[in-house]
Amino acid sequence: MRLATWNVEWFNSLFDDAGQLYMDDRWSARRDITRSQQSEAIATVMTALDPDGIMIIEAPDHNGRRATVPALEGFAVAFGLRARRALIGFPNDTQQEIAFLYDPDRLTVRHDPQGDPTGKKGSGAAPRFDGVFRIDLDIDATEDLVRFSKPPLELAISTAKGFAFRVIGAHLKSKAPHGATGRDEIMRLSIANRRKQLAQAIWLRERLTAHLEAGEPLILMGDLNDGPGLDEYEHLFGRSSVEIIMGGEGEVPLTDPHAMQALSSKLAAAPTSARFLIGPQGRYLQALLDYILVSPDIAARAPVWRIWHPFDDPACWEKPELRDALLTASDHFPVTIDIDL
Repeated sequence: MRLATWNVEWFNSLFDDAGQLYMDDRWSARRDITRSQQSEAIATVMTALDPDGIMIIEAPDHNGRRATVPALEGFAVAFGLRARRALIGFPNDTQQEIAFLYDPDRLTVRHDPQGDPTGKKGSGAAPRFDGVFRIDLDIDATEDLVRFSKPPLELAISTAKGFAFRVIGAHLKSKAPHGATGRDEIMRLSIANRRKQLAQAIWLRERLTAHLEAGEPLILMGDLNDGPGLDEYEHLFGRSSVEIIMGGEGEVPLTDPHAMQALSSKLAAAPTSARFLIGPQGRYLQALLDYILVSPDIAARAPVWRIWHPFDDPACWEKPELRDALLTASDHFPVTIDIDL
């Protein structure tokens, strides 16, 4: 069985309000790429992946005018994808939904949110992900109120063989200091954004711990927008959000070999899953942002992880159509895990 996660940049802009693909030669939201080129590239990559289930990060929008599920299911039908049934959890207002696209012949999937709903006052006991989490972020004896801009998607899944497990899809908030001007304001906003992201990681880890201590097989996948050594503010807080989610001393761990490799040495080359153009510098920045973290019982089944990076994975590089599609479709590359479930 193959499970995947993929952040598809500006997927939403490829559909009209009725969920129909544009498939024309007008520019997409990606630079110098038309809407039909991006759609075809996404389909080429998904066909190559051929996943039983894929967590789509930045899926098409869901609001009063648009709906994520028919857009994704229509896309699957248009390109003959095996993963053709879609599901979302709590929608958000960022035009970047978290959705799961899967093969209904292989998987039975339902949205199964945990935790109690909250009002505006929130709760300090890992509330439902569309609620408010109370936590003291800066040790000032005053609790802060934290919300997910993109509530994680919680799924209860069973395979055709009857194996039951849980999957959580996450897209943690970026730390970029949007709108800040001047060094002091950029620093202040960057620290505030990192503090909020770490609070989200703590909230997420508390939910993960509950599942792990209950002995439930568990997979966390998605874009965590963070990793060891990713920015200069990490030293202020000691750990990245990825390290918090993986678990500390005395906690049941979650495992991802790419994250572990990145943590092993700051000097060694680390895997990467995303590639962004830095316009003023005329170069690309690469980073490890996308993960599939698994519980010990899943890890014991000897899964095989893969980042479909066209420059780092020889099998991708040697297939020009796939290589070009990966570069055209998104600024992130898919991550897969192959496992016997």
